[in-house]
Amino acid sequence: MAFTNYSSLQRAQLTFEYLHTNSTTHEFLFGALAELVDNARDADATRIDIYTEPRENLRGGFMLGFLDDGAGMDSNDAASVIQFGKSAKRTPESTQIGQYGNGLKSGSMRIGKDFILFTKKDFVMTCLFLSRTFHEEEGIDEVIVPLPSWNARTGEPITDNMEKFAIETELIYKYSPFKSEQEVLEQFRKIRGEKGTLVIIFNLKLMDNGEPELDVTSDPRDIQMAETPPDGTKPERRSFRAYAAVLYIDPRMRIFINGHKIQTKRLSCCLYKPRMYKYASKRFKTRAEQEVKKAEHMARIAEEKAREAESKARALELRLGGDIARESRVMLCQAQNVAITMRRDADVKKRMKEAKQQALKEPKELNFIFGVNIEQRHLDGMFIYNCSRLIKMYEKVGPQLEGGMACGGVVGVVDVPYLVLEPTHNKQDFADAKEYRHLLRAMGEHLAQYWKDVEIAQKGISKFWDDFGYLSANWNAPPSNELRYKRRRAMEIPTTIQCDMCLKWRTLPFQLSSVEQDYPDTWVCSMNPDPEQDRCDALEQKQKLPLSILKKEKSQEDKQKELTEKIRQQQEKLEALQKTTPIRSQADLKKLPLEVTTRPVLENSDQLSRPQRPRSPPLPDVIKNAPSRPPGQLSRSITQQRKGPPARPAISYSRSQSAAFSEEFNISRTQPPAVAHGRSPCTLVRPPPKPVAVGRTPPVPLQNCKSQLPPPSPKHPKLLLPPKKPPVVKQPQPSSSRKRSISAIDDESEEEVGQKKDKRKPGKQVTVKEEKDSNEVVVELTDSAGEEESAELKRAQKDKGQHVEVRVNKEWYTGRITAVEMGKKVVRWKVKFDYVPTDTTPRDRWVERGSEDVRLMKPPSPDHQSPDTQQQQREKVVAAQSSTSECVRTEPDTTASSNNETVDLLAQTLRNCLRYFLPPNFPISKKELSSMNSEELVAFPLKEYFKQYEVGLQNLCNSYQTRANAQAKACEEKLHVQEQKLAETKEKLQKLRTNIVALLQKVQEDIDINTDDELDAYIEDLITRGD
Repeated sequence: MAFTNYSSLQRAQLTFEYLHTNSTTHEFLFGALAELVDNARDADATRIDIYTEPRENLRGGFMLGFLDDGAGMDSNDAASVIQFGKSAKRTPESTQIGQYGNGLKSGSMRIGKDFILFTKKDFVMTCLFLSRTFHEEEGIDEVIVPLPSWNARTGEPITDNMEKFAIETELIYKYSPFKSEQEVLEQFRKIRGEKGTLVIIFNLKLMDNGEPELDVTSDPRDIQMAETPPDGTKPERRSFRAYAAVLYIDPRMRIFINGHKIQTKRLSCCLYKPRMYKYASKRFKTRAEQEVKKAEHMARIAEEKAREAESKARALELRLGGDIARESRVMLCQAQNVAITMRRDADVKKRMKEAKQQALKEPKELNFIFGVNIEQRHLDGMFIYNCSRLIKMYEKVGPQLEGGMACGGVVGVVDVPYLVLEPTHNKQDFADAKEYRHLLRAMGEHLAQYWKDVEIAQKGISKFWDDFGYLSANWNAPPSNELRYKRRRAMEIPTTIQCDMCLKWRTLPFQLSSVEQDYPDTWVCSMNPDPEQDRCDALEQKQKLPLSILKKEKSQEDKQKELTEKIRQQQEKLEALQKTTPIRSQADLKKLPLEVTTRPVLENSDQLSRPQRPRSPPLPDVIKNAPSRPPGQLSRSITQQRKGPPARPAISYSRSQSAAFSEEFNISRTQPPAVAHGRSPCTLVRPPPKPVAVGRTPPVPLQNCKSQLPPPSPKHPKLLLPPKKPPVVKQPQPSSSRKRSISAIDDESEEEVGQKKDKRKPGKQVTVKEEKDSNEVVVELTDSAGEEESAELKRAQKDKGQHVEVRVNKEWYTGRITAVEMGKKVVRWKVKFDYVPTDTTPRDRWVERGSEDVRLMKPPSPDHQSPDTQQQQREKVVAAQSSTSECVRTEPDTTASSNNETVDLLAQTLRNCLRYFLPPNFPISKKELSSMNSEELVAFPLKEYFKQYEVGLQNLCNSYQTRANAQAKACEEKLHVQEQKLAETKEKLQKLRTNIVALLQKVQEDIDINTDDELDAYIEDLITRGD
């Protein structure tokens, strides 16, 4: 039906009251200001200046201006601004923020009643004036928008109707703050370049008390929300400077307020221990389903047009019949060509529909970034962006909803594309609330995983925040401003700043002088102390974030199902084993559930008849500490070992052997066994599972042991040992394996005579008693000795983890007890300082408990100790008990000769270490070092030695770093060249596509191609099906 037939129908009208109604969508006033900033960013502006200009004759007392250096608009582009709901940015693949064609009108009308726009492009200056004041005073219902233009070079009007131009300028001079053409042209001159846009809003909206909603007088560097207290309000809700700093996830535009630059942030670079988590889901379908419906609708219309054209062509062919006239053939050929074109277009739309349907089934991927805000821990929550624009902030998810300290201070960042979630018109929420809740649940699960990965709770939450200066119990209290805490926070989060010229982000190296430094508004790359990043042509370093995954734990129901399934499988196997199936043929063997063999039984008869070695039965309590084999069997084992090595080092006995063993042991309690010549006179008593330490010990220290150790208790069993032999002392040989047979130990004692250290269980004490009248040594085991020392050591270990103050150079410094050492009469603490007093003072210091130089800060709290610390305490207590038990030995103390051997061995080891790590230019050579004795080694200049070693090691690391930086620079330059080539190639491809579309439109005027995908599909169809 022709369009002229609709001329008599009623049309919808837009009244000026809609301007106010449309503005009420912005409940958050800063969201209205952000709409004008978004338009500058979409116009590829690199700078936007937001300024106020006092005007006492206007409502509110000032005007609010937005000046950017973007692409600008010509008269046609400006005319599309006043069309509500029309936007050239609205495509599924668009990365621009504006999508609805409504932001400028709704945002400006929310701030004030009137706005005037000045824009420049292609030497054309255009002014657009939208005023509710004009409509109210003139009594006009329709929306009238004056839109005059001037030549940027000559200042002459650009119009075909001077009368219309005069009316437009007259309205501007009457109802705007600019009363003459000179004042209007002066506003165009504020746009410094050849293109850009200036928006001025005036007659601002007022509160009930008659004051403007925006406070521009309290802080000239900021625009604040009037009558909003700072306590209990997020800074982004009160300060537009703070809101604009996080408005974009990757800021590439400088924002100034009254000439003062806003230090924009990349949130992921401002967090402690940031981590990235990849998330994929098929739940986000609303926007994709809309695109599919649109594609299906277009494909259906194209299919109907193609069928109609084909039907007309067939009908024309039948009507013409055998007519061979020229006009008939031309008419038929045209109808057939139209049908072919329609069919190709329908096929293209059909393939596009299928592609979008396939994309609907694919999961949508998102990147979650989490980190800890150690600068302001009470500002935590999720920041959710849409196409790089902030939509929601401080959203609590997962463990943060519980209100505890778990996940407190953690900030999450995610950028959601349009195809996943669509924002509302005011860009303060998302249209699909159900899918948005699903996004929050997914972020909550990943947040809990992040909290486990960083292990803050395992090490102690309170201790973690104390280390960064949060000393108050009030969660909202700011951190301490002490220099040591400020340095600690600055060391963990490097400073990231944007260059004013190239707009690249630079990460500055940490310097102590920069902790309290304020950077200027105009910062350029040449100010960067990093020599690799001190110029604008250097590539921007990408932030390296560790990638983690969500580890989903099985629910209790899943675990129960899995356990039930395993039980069922085991029951089936048991039933299969219990069944007896007669085997009559080869087919019966295949039916059996188990693997069987048809080989004769005689082949395995040797294995079946071979007796299995029985396990050794548990020993009685009476002989638990006896040798693992009687002396009679011990000698036989030595004889067997000389003939050949045993098959296995462990020895197992049958029941009969165990009985013989017990009988022989009972005899040995009253009668000493015969010992071969060269056998050790002292045998260390150990439990049977451990090897017996056999060695030669001198007789003199045994008498000393008798005088030092308490007398044996008569209630404990005694073991009579053979007579003593003249001792032969040799250096002990290390055991080659942890488990060795008794025969192997005896053989070693004959060939390599040495001393073996006895490792007893903690709490056991051995008492050695020597009888003067007889050649007998009585060894007695008791559990009661050493318990007092062990208990006292346990009590001393409880001091670990306490906070203390230590006096160093007449000044007190705080620290924490990290280790406890117990001497004969005193207990010593090892204190690790929170802040090292001087460069010469070690970080750790040993102090005596109860001395005047140490004092407790607060009683110990188990909550402040991490599981790792408690585990270390338990290990150290066990180690102390072991060392206590080892202090009392059946073996005598080493003689003076063994001490000299030990000193020589330590000196030789020290010489080897010094020779190995000797710096290249050290004044002492390796030859001189090898000839040094113990006294010379004591006087060795270790401080100078390690100083030169560290210098050499630092030089080596620097050379590696320089080489790596050079390689990285070369790779970055290559990448930059490739990116330039890629950009040039893409530009050429785009120009080629534009030319192809123009060529196709000239050949066929009714062709409708809007996107590159449609063009590619159309060309592919021409190549595959074209004649």
